[in-house]
Formats: sequence, structure tokens, C-alpha cells
Amino acid sequence: MAHDELREMPILEHLAELRRTVFWSAGFAIVASILAWFFAEPIVDRLLRPAATASDQPLIFTGPMEAFILKIKAAAVVGLFLVLPLILHRIYLFVIPGLHARERRWATPLLASAIALFYTGVAFCLFILIPIVIRFGLDQATEWLQPMLRATEYFGFVARLCLAFGLLFELPMVVFALSWAGVVSPRFLLRGWRYALVIILVVSALLTPPDVVSQVMLAGPVMLLYLLSCVIATAVTRRRKRPPDGN
Repeated sequence: MAHDELREMPILEHLAELRRTVFWSAGFAIVASILAWFFAEPIVDRLLRPAATASDQPLIFTGPMEAFILKIKAAAVVGLFLVLPLILHRIYLFVIPGLHARERRWATPLLASAIALFYTGVAFCLFILIPIVIRFGLDQATEWLQPMLRATEYFGFVARLCLAFGLLFELPMVVFALSWAGVVSPRFLLRGWRYALVIILVVSALLTPPDVVSQVMLAGPVMLLYLLSCVIATAVTRRRKRPPDGN
């Protein structure tokens, strides 16, 4: 559908297309969560293993339905995580007709990059950061202060931390969009790196559990991503200033 045709589309057709997008996205998530339910036990065991290994004891639950609810949560989170590319692709199909030809050329690689960065952030958190944080926290035990970890609290801890890393790893994409729109410049980003560091530390403190290790482990990679974003902003700005080639 052409850009002009989309602008002339009645509002009811826009709403109908939006409803189909929401319907398909919700359907993807529900089906994936149902399928993940059949693997809920190994999923939960895999997520709890770092804490159980570090503490040398299994995690506990204190309510009769707590383990069952935890499996439901794990299936829902993992199912949504697995079908996230399909959901974003469905949103992409809804948005792409309204873009100009030049914008469409960037849409697909940007979507792929955003998905890759999100999964990279989650993987970094799950396989590198969380074992370090858990070991650090458990090492604070004393003779009269011993850990007894609840599975539900630990799962929430892991889920929030993974989500925080996945979202903050999108920083290069945000800077790319702002640079392309002319909102920020490389000079602005480089001159404001001190302010950026403070903001990153504050956001890390808000998104992570209240311990210094998690906050530093989150802020460090994000600061590196910020520097990478400066490089991206430089390349984008140079491309914007390049004279048109007449195509």
C-alpha cells in the first residue's frame, strides 16, 4: 500500500488493521506461553540453577500454590520472549505502509538490529551478570546470617534484571533515530558524557535490585554502548549532510 493511499484510508480501516495487529500479537504470545507450559519444569529449574548452585541448596516456596504460579509466570515470560520477533514483525507490517521509500529501506535492518540488541542484553544478563551478582550476594553470609532464597522472589529478580538489560541495550537504536531526526549531534553526545554517566547510573539504580554490583554491572556495558552510540551518531550525521545524489 502506498504512502498516499494509507493517508487516505478511513480511520475505521486504520482501527481495523490495528485490531488485527493486536489480535495476532496476543495470539502469538498466548500460543507460545501454552507451548512453554509443557516445558515449565525444566525452564524453572534452569532459571533457578545459578542460585541453587551458588547457595548449595534448593530454593524454597512458602505457599501451597506458589510453585504452580511460578511455573505459569515462567511459561508466560519465556513464551513472550520467544515470539517477540513475530510480534515486532506484525507491528512492522502495520507501520511500514505509512513510511516513505527512503524510510522503508532503513526499517528492516533497524528492526533486526533492535531485536539482536535486545536478545544480546538479555543473554549477557542471564549468563554473565546474574551468576556474578548471586555469588556476590551469597558471599555476604556470616555464621549467623545464612541464605534461604525464595523461588518466586528470585524469579522476579532475574526477570526484572533481564528486561532492564534488554531495554538499555537498545541505546544505540535510540541514538540512531535521534541523530537521523537531527535532535542530537555527535558533539552534543561527546560533550555530555559526564551527564550521561550520571543518568545511566541513576537509571541502573532504578532498574536493578538495590545492590551496587548489579548497578555497576549494568552501567558499565551501557556506558560502552553510549560511546558506540557516539560513533553511530557521527556516521549518521555525516550521511545526513552528504549532498543528494539525484536519485
